[in-house]
Amino acid sequence: MKIFNKTLVIAMALPLAMGSMSAFAGQDHQDHQGRMMKDHHGGKIFSQLDLTAAQQQEMKTLRQANRSAHQALRVENHKTMLAERQQLDKLVLASNFDESAVRAIAEKMSQQQVERRVAMLEQRHKMLNILTPEQKQKYAELQQQRAEKHVMRLEAKNSH
Repeated sequence: MKIFNKTLVIAMALPLAMGSMSAFAGQDHQDHQGRMMKDHHGGKIFSQLDLTAAQQQEMKTLRQANRSAHQALRVENHKTMLAERQQLDKLVLASNFDESAVRAIAEKMSQQQVERRVAMLEQRHKMLNILTPEQKQKYAELQQQRAEKHVMRLEAKNSH
């Protein structure tokens, strides 16, 4: 009986976890542009790269185009996520646990998250290709500094 209870708890938590991951993944693409543009101190990384007016305009155009495309897909992605969560709920509430069906839906949801991540990275690639080689080098250095600061914060947080 204990195994059944544990399985039931896991089965009930799975749709919540997957739904949360999907919601965060949907936000991930939208929020990432803002994070990419800002470092942890609120300053803009690209402002430290001495972009020309033409580069700034190109960046703005790319961001606007991406925002429009993202908004168009947002409703459809939300409908898909809700339908998948409903399917998972039905499977979890069924008298027998159908692992293969749950696994198929979970894998489909994971693949959708991968697709969103690829689209986000494609957008980042387009933005970074606006930069000169020198600006790309400086961007990489700033990103490295940001990563090191993040690790130091985590280490400091864990040492307390």
